[in-house]
Amino acid sequence: MHLITKNIYIKDIKSGAKISDHFLVAEKTLAYSQKGLPYLNLRLKDRTGEVEGKVWDNAHEWDKVFKKGDIVQISARALNFRNAVQLSVADVVKVDNLDIDPADYFPVAKQDIDEMFKDLMVFVEQVENSHLRALLDAFLQDEDILRLFKRAPAAKGFHHVYVGGLLEHTLSVVRLVDFAAHHYQGVNRDMLLVGSILHDIGKIYEFSYDSLIDYTDEGRLIGHIVIGLEMLDAKIATVESFPPQLAMTLRHLILSHHGVLEYGSPKRPKTVEALVVHYMDDLDAKVNAFQEFIGNSAHDSESDWTPFNRFFERFIYKGK
Repeated sequence: MHLITKNIYIKDIKSGAKISDHFLVAEKTLAYSQKGLPYLNLRLKDRTGEVEGKVWDNAHEWDKVFKKGDIVQISARALNFRNAVQLSVADVVKVDNLDIDPADYFPVAKQDIDEMFKDLMVFVEQVENSHLRALLDAFLQDEDILRLFKRAPAAKGFHHVYVGGLLEHTLSVVRLVDFAAHHYQGVNRDMLLVGSILHDIGKIYEFSYDSLIDYTDEGRLIGHIVIGLEMLDAKIATVESFPPQLAMTLRHLILSHHGVLEYGSPKRPKTVEALVVHYMDDLDAKVNAFQEFIGNSAHDSESDWTPFNRFFERFIYKGK
């Protein structure tokens, strides 16, 4: 099958250019001007970024042609609006998703997914406790869970927001807790490894990620911490004679990995292992968020600083 080839990516669009290419519709809303005239407000996306678009004419008719999450071919003129590029769209054609290369439109992990999973399995094979190892096998030999685990993002808008992001984040946290296990005396390395591998497992069901990354109904109503705990309990039940005390400490680690009540953890960390996983999880998420924000601001060469980051409530220094 011949896939559609993109001609230009969003990061390369300059004001004044005529655009005829394919983009993912990340947002679409029908709005009205001060004169009461309808127009479509669009946010178009590819793997390099996002750009705003406007459909000024025949908005009601165009509104029926495509929806949020579709891949569309647009004809447009790139304009400068408030120091940013905006597309004035004249024509839109919906495209079959089977005809496109998803890597052109959806950001993916920079590292190879299968290679990352191989690296993760090196740590899995080092787990010495037979019950914990059997538990990991129950998860990672489940084909449905494994398929989703390799594709899922780690978040919708904060960190590792791309296909394979959950696996990348999990592997990074595992490497960090492994360092901590060798640095601090008396820490249970098996618990750290298993806890870090499973701490975000509920995210495979918290998000939908076939096209746009968004929350599922289960994700909004229940959340990945409780989903992950339910998954953990179900798999523990399949492991013969799993020690109740071991199960309780692992359940506590999952419940407390966000660290504080206001971030969604029903409990704060009360074991050393839970504390280590929480801080390594938080560290990896925030470093990735910093780096991604700096990378997305790299095109602005006029300043050594990023735009204001609402989540971190600060400007971030890019360096010279």
